[in-house]
Amino acid sequence: MSRPRRDSRTLPAKDRMENAFWDLLADHEFSKITVTDVVRVADVNRNSFYYHFSGLPELADASILREVEHMPRPASPQAHMHLRPETEWRFYCTTMLEEPEQRQRLDRLALLTGPNSSNELMDSLRDFLRMTMMSILEIDTDSMDVKTSLLIDFSVGGILAVLQDWPRMRETITVDDLMSDDLALLTMSMYMAMSKESLRSYLGRVISADRAPMPNYMTATLGAPTFA
Repeated sequence: MSRPRRDSRTLPAKDRMENAFWDLLADHEFSKITVTDVVRVADVNRNSFYYHFSGLPELADASILREVEHMPRPASPQAHMHLRPETEWRFYCTTMLEEPEQRQRLDRLALLTGPNSSNELMDSLRDFLRMTMMSILEIDTDSMDVKTSLLIDFSVGGILAVLQDWPRMRETITVDDLMSDDLALLTMSMYMAMSKESLRSYLGRVISADRAPMPNYMTATLGAPTFA
């Protein structure tokens, strides 16, 4: 089969079809969207659709994966050893909330938790979030321990909860709303706990830099014995 023509003045056909998926999902239940709808909105022919995708589920997966993969990524765990948690947290929140492309990404991913979604779309979102997080942390399934697996699942659940609330808060939330030292430390500590780096060393640097007394719960955590 010859490759479909691409008008250099427009987006590639594949991109237009992925955009069409999101446009349609905003107004229609996924179960009622058809290939005919997609090719009409994307202004492509059916041959072009089936050149790129075997069907609507594959289009949905490609669309979701693209958005998840292009979410802002935190600095590597190694870099975090030299960053204050609030510095990295502010950078991440600013990127997510103030860049138009990232706000559109949140709008789109939030559709997957809304009334027009399906169990299959939710499963794909959950799987791709988990897969991407493991990629960032350079963790593979075979070497992942139970603790890390639970932390990743907990983090993915938190992201899904935020996406469910996003339509309600998108017009009012600001970066300053999220800038709490406690929240920054909690978020970065969870990230470090999932990584291969030492959480104990990271927290020690943070506390030392602040020259502040360590909270009782933190002292207990760092002083607790490690069990095999």
